[in-house]
Amino acid sequence: MAAEKLTKSRLIQIIVLMAVLISAFVWRTVTYEEVQSVEQKAIHCVISEDKCLIINQGKTADITLTPLPATAESPLVLQIGNIDVKPTGVVEGVDMFMGTIPVVFEQKGAYWVGNFSVPACIHDEMDWKATITQGNQTTIATFTVKK
Repeated sequence: MAAEKLTKSRLIQIIVLMAVLISAFVWRTVTYEEVQSVEQKAIHCVISEDKCLIINQGKTADITLTPLPATAESPLVLQIGNIDVKPTGVVEGVDMFMGTIPVVFEQKGAYWVGNFSVPACIHDEMDWKATITQGNQTTIATFTVKK
């Protein structure tokens, strides 16, 4: 294909297109705001031998998992104390997708108690995370389950 002669109309088209593209690029750069994901904003803790303490707005809440050590395909109990709002929660695998397991909490005395179980994995140990939401606060508690 032979090169075409650059006419005034073609030059104007190129200049207008460049102006539109540069304007869009500058506008997007100036108005860009980095949005944090829920996981980045969440409070993180690790449930191990002891309870996981969370301090938010002057209140201390505790999260406990029983029985420890946690084993796959057996009932597990997630207990949350010292919060007023009913929490909602889901449990998911950290390193491997094993599905999303809902945790339904019921109030028992001063605690919210949720029952669930996790499936067995091909590995001897697997890390799981419980994403717990109460009001506008999200907490991610990680724990290890043995086969």
